[in-house]
Amino acid sequence: MDRVPNPDGSVSSAVPAASSPGAAPLGVTSPGTPNAGKPAAPGKSGSPGAPKAVDKETTAGILFGIGAYGLWGLLPLYFFVLQPAGAVEIVANRVVWSLIFCALLITVTRAWRVLGDALRNRSVLWTLAAAAGLIAVNWLTYTYGVTTGQAVEASLGYFINPLVSVLLGVFVLKETLRPLQWAAVGIGFIAVGVLTVSYGKLPWIALTLAVSFGLYGFVKKRVGPRADAITSLTVETIVLTPLAAATMIFLAASGTASLTTHGPGHFWLLLASGVITAVPLVFFGASARRLPMTTIGLLQYFAPVLQFIVALVVFREAMTLDRWIGFGVVWLALLVLTVDMLAATRKSSAAKRLARREARTNT
Repeated sequence: MDRVPNPDGSVSSAVPAASSPGAAPLGVTSPGTPNAGKPAAPGKSGSPGAPKAVDKETTAGILFGIGAYGLWGLLPLYFFVLQPAGAVEIVANRVVWSLIFCALLITVTRAWRVLGDALRNRSVLWTLAAAAGLIAVNWLTYTYGVTTGQAVEASLGYFINPLVSVLLGVFVLKETLRPLQWAAVGIGFIAVGVLTVSYGKLPWIALTLAVSFGLYGFVKKRVGPRADAITSLTVETIVLTPLAAATMIFLAASGTASLTTHGPGHFWLLLASGVITAVPLVFFGASARRLPMTTIGLLQYFAPVLQFIVALVVFREAMTLDRWIGFGVVWLALLVLTVDMLAATRKSSAAKRLARREARTNT
């Protein structure tokens, strides 16, 4: 039942499931297809070479997933080379140049009609406008954390995000948690307390990132299949572009913009923010279509782990003993949550197999 928003803004669900939403179980043909309703021959999956095709799809999905979360995990390095640009300038450029790249993607995929439908649908438009506001807060907070030497705390935000998603399920959707999920949430609160003592203040960067991303995932879930990943990103970018463009103009007029004042290399690096925003999203979409949501839920930890390593190894940020203890408690909470998710997945899969056997017996 947990929502898993991703650092770029796309959303998946960590509901224990055997396949992605809307996908047919492997080896099951739909009515009207050749050999529908006939049992597959032993050692085959409906057609010659099907198992090998499935393996290739799974491998491709894992590689796309690693590519997406790997790029998100390495974002701190990109922000580092953009110095002296600050968080506000980076995010403003990211929005404006993302719109141009999204327009190219919409053109290549011939999805202008789909985009137009989304813009004309008031429910979709207003929901994505709210999502745009939340992701803007998330991007600004994350970029600020990285550019001010607080990348470790920024990575913490994405570590604790699954716990925030669980709490949203309880307080917003009135869902009932399993015992291990309650245990994970309790451990997470202990971790926040330990880290508050360690930092000498509430870790507001981490909490802002986790809460804004959790709410972003909840809002995007309300859109559902009415807008795909590229369409959603494009609409959100359209909503944010006027403010982002005005910010760029203001920074240029006040003489504080770095876009055109630090050489062609810096200029093209800032323009590349559009590609760097959209490419991981495309990779994630390709991964989500090929993998079960539980696998996606496990891959999501790849990004904050990389961010954490970059902060320690490249940026040389300090990690005191009490901070290690705090992070250790967070990782314990995530371990408990992961064990619960995998156990629920096995139970769900077993129930589905039993239901299929009973259905075959009855027929």
